[in-house]
Amino acid sequence: MTSVVPRTLAGQAVAWLLGLVAVIVVVGGVLAAVDARVDGDRAARQEVTAVAVSLADAPSTAEAVMSPDPATLLQPVTEQVRQATDIAFITIMDPAGRRFTHTDPEMIGGSYLGSRAEALRGEVHTETYTGTLGPSIRTIAPVRSADGQIVGLVAAGITQQTLSDAWTAQLPLIATIAVLVLLFAGAGLWLIRRRLLRQTGGLAPAELRLMYEHHDAVLHSVREGLVVTEAGRPALVNDEARRLLDLDGDIVPSEPDSAPVPEFLDGSRTPLVDELYAQGGRTLVVSRSPVPGSRDSAVVTIRDRTELSEALGELDSMTSFAEALRSQAHETANLLHTIVAMIEMGRGAEAARLATSELQLSQRLIDEMSESVAEPALAALLLGKTAQAAERGVALTLTEDSLLVDAATQLLPAGEMITVVGNLVDNALDAADPADPWVEVTVIGDASELTVVVADSGPGMAPDVFRRARMRGFSTKSGGDAAGRGLGLALVAQIIARHGGTLTAETTYGSVVTATVSAATTREPGTEDPAAPTAGRGR
Repeated sequence: MTSVVPRTLAGQAVAWLLGLVAVIVVVGGVLAAVDARVDGDRAARQEVTAVAVSLADAPSTAEAVMSPDPATLLQPVTEQVRQATDIAFITIMDPAGRRFTHTDPEMIGGSYLGSRAEALRGEVHTETYTGTLGPSIRTIAPVRSADGQIVGLVAAGITQQTLSDAWTAQLPLIATIAVLVLLFAGAGLWLIRRRLLRQTGGLAPAELRLMYEHHDAVLHSVREGLVVTEAGRPALVNDEARRLLDLDGDIVPSEPDSAPVPEFLDGSRTPLVDELYAQGGRTLVVSRSPVPGSRDSAVVTIRDRTELSEALGELDSMTSFAEALRSQAHETANLLHTIVAMIEMGRGAEAARLATSELQLSQRLIDEMSESVAEPALAALLLGKTAQAAERGVALTLTEDSLLVDAATQLLPAGEMITVVGNLVDNALDAADPADPWVEVTVIGDASELTVVVADSGPGMAPDVFRRARMRGFSTKSGGDAAGRGLGLALVAQIIARHGGTLTAETTYGSVVTATVSAATTREPGTEDPAAPTAGRGR
C-alpha cells in the first residue's frame, strides 16, 4: 500500500496562485475581445454617421437629388466616397425611398430597406438592420434644399460581417499577450515556490500546523526558562522565563524608566554555558547558544538556582565551621598529650596552668561572641570563621560596635543571615593583603534595621568590578582558584534585594562592604545609603 505524500505549502500556494492568475488572464482576454467588438461597433456608428451627415449636408447632394437624372450624378460620387472610407454601402434616395445610388447598380431604382420615418422628421437615425447586403449598422440623414425642405435621404452602413472580421483579427494578439502573461506569471511563481520551500523546509500545511502546536505545547510546558532572540531582540519567551524574569507583558520595555532588559538578553550570539546571574532576587543559571543557519538568532535557557545556591552557601559555612572544629579537635588532642606528658614528668602545676589558660582564652572568645551576637547559629559561624582565619594567618575580629539582638531575625532569617555574613567573610579572607592580613566584622541589628559591615586589608574592587560581581557569577581569581567561585556576592546581592536592602562597597581604611536591611525603606540593590553605619578599625 503506497502512502500519499502531502503536497508542500509552497506547492499548494503556487498551484492556487497559478490557477488564480490563469482565471484572471482568461477573463481579461475575454473582456479584451468583448471590448474590441464594442469599440468596433462604436467606431462604425460614428463613421457611418459622419459619412451620411457629410453627404446630406453637402449642397451638391441636394442639387443632384432635384436634378432630372440624380442617379447619373450621385452614383460615381457615392462609390468614390465608399471606397475611400471602406464602408459597405452609401444609398441616396428620394423621400419615398426610391434609390438613386447603391453598391450594386442593379438595385438602383428599388425601394430602400430600413427605417425612414426618423429622417423624414428631420432627425439623424442610426440602427442595426438586415438589408440587401445582410445585417448592418446604418445611419440615415435628411437632405434639405436651400429653403429647408427635405428633398432626399442619405443612408450609409457597414455590415456586421465586416465588423466581425475586424475584431476577430485582434484575437491572435490578445491570445499572444495572455500566453506571455501566463509564462511570466509562471516563472515568477516558480521563484516564489523555491523561496517558500527554503523557508518552510518543504513541509505541508498540516505538518506546519502540527509542528507549531507541538512546539508551542512543549515551549510552555518545559520547566526551564526559554528565550529566543531575533535580530537583537527577544522574539519568543515561554511561561517559565516570564516567571523567572518577572515579566507581565512585553519583555522589551517601552517606557524609559522601565527595568532594563537582562544583559544576557542583549541580542549577543556569544555562547554562554551555565553562567550565574542574580536577577530580580533570584540566582539564575544561564546558557546561550546561537541558532544554526541564522546570523542574528540565539536560544537562551534559564534555570532557577536560588534555593540551591542558598543551601550551598549555608553548607559552605557549615563545612568551614566543621573544618574549624576538626582543627580545634586536633589542636586539643595535641594539647591533651602535652598535659598528660607534663603530669607524667611530675609537673602537675604547670600542666594545670597550661590547660586553664587555653580554656580561658576559648571561653573568653565564646563569651564575647555570645554577648555581641544573640543569634546562636551566626555566633557559631563567626567562631568557626575565626578559627579558619587563624589557620590561614589572618586576624579576624568582631568589632566592639557589634550588637545583634534576637529581633533582627524578623528582618533577615537566621539561614539567610548566615549566607550573607559567611560569603562576605569568605570574600574578605580571600582578598586580605598577605603583608598585613586582617578582617573586621561588624554586625548591628534590631527589629528596625540590620547592618553587616565586613572590612579587610585588601585593595577593594572598582565600581564596575563590584557591579559585575554583584549582578552575576564572577570571580577576581583566575585559573584553578576560580573553580566553583563567583557565587558569593551574587548570593548576598539577591538576598539583600529580596528584602529591599542595599549592598555597597567603598575603600576607606580598607576594603569595606556594607549590607543593610531596613524595615522602613526599600531600595534596589546598589543604591547608596549615606545613613548606613560604618565600622571603625578596632585594632
